[in-house]
Amino acid sequence: MDRFRSVSYECVRIPIEYVIGERNIPVIDAILTAFSVGNDEYAFTIRHLRLPRVLVGFLAGCGLALSGTILQVITRNPLASPGVIGLNAGAAAAVVAVLVLVPTFSMSHLPWVAFGGALVTALVIYNLSWKKGSSTERVLLVGIGISAMAGALITYLLTIGQVFKVSQAFVWMAGSLYGRTWDNFWPLLPWISLLFVLLLLFTRHLDLLQLSDVMAVGIGLRLELIRFSLLLFSVGLAGSAVSMAGTISFVGLMAPHMASHLVGNRSLKRLPVAALLGGLIVMSADLLGRTIFSPFEIPVGLITALLGAPYMITLLIRRRVI
Repeated sequence: MDRFRSVSYECVRIPIEYVIGERNIPVIDAILTAFSVGNDEYAFTIRHLRLPRVLVGFLAGCGLALSGTILQVITRNPLASPGVIGLNAGAAAAVVAVLVLVPTFSMSHLPWVAFGGALVTALVIYNLSWKKGSSTERVLLVGIGISAMAGALITYLLTIGQVFKVSQAFVWMAGSLYGRTWDNFWPLLPWISLLFVLLLLFTRHLDLLQLSDVMAVGIGLRLELIRFSLLLFSVGLAGSAVSMAGTISFVGLMAPHMASHLVGNRSLKRLPVAALLGGLIVMSADLLGRTIFSPFEIPVGLITALLGAPYMITLLIRRRVI
């Protein structure tokens, strides 16, 4: 009996004292190694493999969550997100084109490519949905159509590319964080951090946009200018996240709703909480994808899709849309 208890105790203790992965590392050693303290036994695993991967996933989740929060406010639609409105697809089409057609393109410039693709998509959506003012319903409908067109373009690019580059593009499109390094983290960091700080200056405008158009204009808000400015923020956040982490879906849908339930709809509180939740969702999904069928990996984008699709259906049912 004592022997059985000893074995059981050891089995229960492993997940608590060790960092999960292909190589089990004590938590204390992992933390010390991450801060460059202690011995270098785990330095390569922690500093060069796990830490940049975790940080890239966290930043990408923050960007997607903030982008989704903005879109849900400016469209006044709780189902709006970078994936639904087509920003992810536009950014993905631009990045896939570069990966397939320009093999020597620098990774550090990919956020600009993704931003350009998402910006072109946003401008097309905005222009096509304009009719004596922008319409939130038309924005969503046009966004869905543009997303389908971008998907068709991506499919065509994948059919004409070289096998190796096409394989890379497929892995990237699945939203995988596999192989992410500091070369992916440092270009992404200024985009997410700077846009987040600037976005905090627009929290009052985001709160006013939750009112009706008539009330917002009556208060003195320059409605179309503010909407377009916030749309640019959403484009930059979503595009930079997609450029380094691939097309991770539903994070921009789930995180804003979770933040609203926790802290309400005031933007000054909702934005930081949504960003934190978005980062945690991507990190958790990546951890689950790495460990559930280890040594095989499931891309983080697939995990978030499996979680996000039922979440979206639940929202639709609760709001009696279907």
